[in-house]
Amino acid sequence: MLRVAITGPESTGKSTLSRQLAEHYGTTWAPEYARHYLEEHGSGYTLHDLEQIARGQLAAEATAAAAAHEVVFFDTDLLVIKVWAEDAFGQCPAWIQRHLEQQRYDLVLLPGIDLPWEFDPLREHPHRRHYFYDLYLAELRALGATYVEISGPGSQRFEQARKAVDLLKKQAPST
Repeated sequence: MLRVAITGPESTGKSTLSRQLAEHYGTTWAPEYARHYLEEHGSGYTLHDLEQIARGQLAAEATAAAAAHEVVFFDTDLLVIKVWAEDAFGQCPAWIQRHLEQQRYDLVLLPGIDLPWEFDPLREHPHRRHYFYDLYLAELRALGATYVEISGPGSQRFEQARKAVDLLKKQAPST
């Protein structure tokens, strides 16, 4: 099973790309659990809430992977929680950091910030997109992740992502 995460700053098309890729490959995807959690509990959150969101994201990933065919897509990952926690609270729970260091995705897609910002009541940082993009890039490098930067309008992003996934599938050992 190939595991592909889509990570990065807010309002970069992660959810749309996850859905499109899953549909194209006839498989499952794990939606961003944070959206569900914050819609249910409100947008005022604590570090404890971020830990609950991290656990929910991992559970959503496990559920999607169990039902997937050949490849599974994840709309965000624990890297988003790490960056979020450190920015909002100056720290990330140690178990999340350990999990990030141990968990590997076969590919991580990092959508660029070249799409226009879209307002959403759960989004917080319209003017810090460059900062966060650079931070995600540095974090992916530090983790030794296999990643591809995605940019351009929606259809171009999808094509770039599809080509990266197709290449991954060709390189994957047959089972």
